[in-house]
Amino acid sequence: MQTISQESAILARVIAPSEGSLSPQAAESLVGLAFAENDIERMNELAEKNRRGEATEEEISELERYSRVGSLLNLLQSKARQSLNNG
Repeated sequence: MQTISQESAILARVIAPSEGSLSPQAAESLVGLAFAENDIERMNELAEKNRRGEATEEEISELERYSRVGSLLNLLQSKARQSLNNG
C-alpha cells in the first residue's frame, strides 16, 4: 500500500490539482469522466469481498488497480474544477 501512496504523491505533484491551468474545454471534458456502471458494480463487489475477508490476492490486486485509477481521476477532476472556478 505504501507504493500506492507514493504513486499518488508523485501524481499529485505532477498534476498540481490546486493549480487551475486547463482550458475550459479540457476542464469540462475531465469533469465529465466517470467509471462505467459495470466497473462501479465490480468495485463494490470486490470491496465487499475484501471487507468480509474473502477476496483472493488477484481480487485485491484488481481492487487496488481500481483505486489507483480512481485516485488519478480525482486529481484530474480537482484540477479541472479549479480551472473552471478560475476561468
